[in-house]
Amino acid sequence: MSDSESKRDEPSLGPEQPFVAHLIELRDRLMRALIAVGVAVVILALYPGPGQLYDILAQPLVANLPEGATLIATSVISPFMVPLKILLMAAFLLALPVVLYQVWAFVAPGLYSHEKRLVVPLVISSTVLFFIGVAFCYFFVFGQVFKFIQSFAPKSITAAPDIEAYLSFVLSMFLAFGLAFEVPVAVVVLARLGIVNVEKLKAFRGYFIVLAFVIAAIVTPPDVVSQLSLAIPMCLLYELGIWAARFFNNYSKAPEESLPEQTPSQD
Repeated sequence: MSDSESKRDEPSLGPEQPFVAHLIELRDRLMRALIAVGVAVVILALYPGPGQLYDILAQPLVANLPEGATLIATSVISPFMVPLKILLMAAFLLALPVVLYQVWAFVAPGLYSHEKRLVVPLVISSTVLFFIGVAFCYFFVFGQVFKFIQSFAPKSITAAPDIEAYLSFVLSMFLAFGLAFEVPVAVVVLARLGIVNVEKLKAFRGYFIVLAFVIAAIVTPPDVVSQLSLAIPMCLLYELGIWAARFFNNYSKAPEESLPEQTPSQD
């Protein structure tokens, strides 16, 4: 049998090799992301430390408690587990830029140039908007909400919130405000995919205002301050999303979309 015939008889590994290479690259990207989170855990564990991180997180509530009141732990392991959970959460947020870069580096080779022009700004803006939403919730909303709630507390009651309940409340509020601040990104994506256009977004404005207040009433505590603090920014961000959708539709067009249609010449 000749060499050429033996080579034809060998099975082709062409389609399998790129798949294996993608798996290896995915593994490497995940490892780098986990290493970044691990490094952030070590840094935050050394300074300021898990306990201090919880003190920082609890400061808006403690500042509005009656003098001498503190948070309590109703579970034996809560003083250990709750600060540890906050340490992991803070480490992930600190390493988030590295994690997002690894995701971007993995998917970027499969995108066209006009798709990259859309994805890069959206990834950056969605990350920034999420952090802005969390910061707005921590620095403004918590202080106003806790002050409002404590003003209704009877004098015969001493407030002593549980640390696990407070952590659950904080995480749900952070998630609600972080996702609410993603409204412009969602509007831009819907417009760019052709699901809606800018004119329809403008016509939907009144319905979105009602929807924003309904969402705020569901995901926030039953007080006026937190509901207004979530609904009003959502309405303003919707207007920002309409403006951004008009800009990105032109910025991220494919080359064939940008060219005018040519009618065939008549011979």
